[in-house]
Amino acid sequence: MSSDERVVEHQGDLPLDAVLSSHLALSISDALRPDDPLVWVNPAFSELTGYPVDEVLGRNCRFLQGSDTDPIAVARIRTALDEGRAVAAVIRNYRRDGSAFWNQLIVSPVTDDSGRVTHHVGIQADVTERVDADRVRDLELDLVEETTARLGLLARISDELAQHLDYDVAVDALADVAVPALATWGFVAITDDRGRFTRVHLVAGDLHDRDAVRALANEDISWLSRAPKVIEALTSSPGFVATPYAIDVAALPERTTPAQLDLLRKLGLGHAMVVPLRARDRVLGVLTLVTDDGFDADAVVTAAHLGRRAGLALDNVRLALADRTAALTLQHSLLPEIPHIPGLDVATAYIPSGRRAEVGGDWFDVLPLPDGAIGLAVGDVVGHDLRAAAAMGQLRSLLRSYAWEGSSPGEVLARADELVRGLDIADISTCAYLRWRSNGDGAHVTYARAGHPPPLLRLAGGEVRALDQGLSTPIGLAGPGGAEATIDVPSSATLVLYTDGLVERRDRGLREGIALLTAELSSMPDDVDATTVKDRLVDRFIGPNQEDDVCLLVVRRALPTS
Repeated sequence: MSSDERVVEHQGDLPLDAVLSSHLALSISDALRPDDPLVWVNPAFSELTGYPVDEVLGRNCRFLQGSDTDPIAVARIRTALDEGRAVAAVIRNYRRDGSAFWNQLIVSPVTDDSGRVTHHVGIQADVTERVDADRVRDLELDLVEETTARLGLLARISDELAQHLDYDVAVDALADVAVPALATWGFVAITDDRGRFTRVHLVAGDLHDRDAVRALANEDISWLSRAPKVIEALTSSPGFVATPYAIDVAALPERTTPAQLDLLRKLGLGHAMVVPLRARDRVLGVLTLVTDDGFDADAVVTAAHLGRRAGLALDNVRLALADRTAALTLQHSLLPEIPHIPGLDVATAYIPSGRRAEVGGDWFDVLPLPDGAIGLAVGDVVGHDLRAAAAMGQLRSLLRSYAWEGSSPGEVLARADELVRGLDIADISTCAYLRWRSNGDGAHVTYARAGHPPPLLRLAGGEVRALDQGLSTPIGLAGPGGAEATIDVPSSATLVLYTDGLVERRDRGLREGIALLTAELSSMPDDVDATTVKDRLVDRFIGPNQEDDVCLLVVRRALPTS
């Protein structure tokens, strides 16, 4: 069956009173055939034009044009359709008997999964009584305003859905925005891969109806799977166009419980549209709109566009969540379990980016070495994707291997840089590696930095020192390596290693962020453990929409137990 036949099939059983009640003359043409011929019209089209169905199918609708039809308006319509845009116009047309009328026309393209225009849906109304020659321009301006409002609503919904990482929240946001703008009440219902409804979010525009909405939301939703129009939308082909219909109230008792039917009556049962939310490979669910007085032409066109755009937006959220879950799983599998080290108090944190699937290259490590020293490292591989996460795992393994051999921090980073460049393991990465060797109550630390922000050492009394020596170029960039420095760590000091995501943001540079981190450490009491320091820094510097991954490693001598 061809795509236009499927469209016609879906329209063939349209209830007459659904069309007549809204006085909409509807037509569908096949944009893939030469000359864009009509493939379906409803009875209101024949009533408006005087042409029976068998005289219009297979013909381009230019047969409605005549001597007074404005050629400029016709050209503007043709240009919009050629460019795949919706178009609205008021144009002089002629009926079969030769009588002229002013035709208020809206034509909107329907696209397939690849974005190709397959059909044009036309909505026409006789506005002769409202129009004379001096008012045509004003009416066209009204149509432009309606079109602008429709595009504004579609843009607002797209922007709203793009903000959400949680699929259920995105579903709710769609209903919260779309239903009040287009209907008295309605809902978004989402199915799983097996077609079972997993979430329904009902919305009422009137505050007085919200108790009924909450009550209906708590009812069993299996009645949805028995609703013919819902089934039709869920199983529809890409060319399907949702149209208004009068709700068959008499048939509802067969599909609902008395309590459900009572709640539906309270909300109102007039006319409805069930719009499929079409994703790339399937229909994700339906947007159902219900109103008492029927839908105007603009609502029909808006709903058609909304179904496609919202379906793709929800699918994007679903796919992004799948990617993010995979990246997080890989990231966490590559981060180490922190061992218990006698005499040391160690706390760590990894906070992923809040941006979709942007998870990847930040890492930390704590490694007890054969000679009794402790290796401490933090690093950041450039990138926010699965490749960065995989490169991070390889780089961490390299550093572990060289550190285990007993190499000094400068040598560890230099050897890692040489191998990374030779084998093209990662693009660019920064790293700070330290050897902590306890001596008495304190420790002697040797450290090296490959382009990484300086670790900070908080001393008793609040002084904070930056470990800003031992600097070489980032790993992956050819340059002098092997630089390192040393520092003695008193027993009451706290060492903080971090990645740049902790301190750097769009509105705050790295130096400013390090200064704020220094001030925060300085303000802390002397006798707090590593976990308290870590938690306070996370609370202070990590926001709800974290822009970058963050790794944080806090080390100090263990506090004496009472």
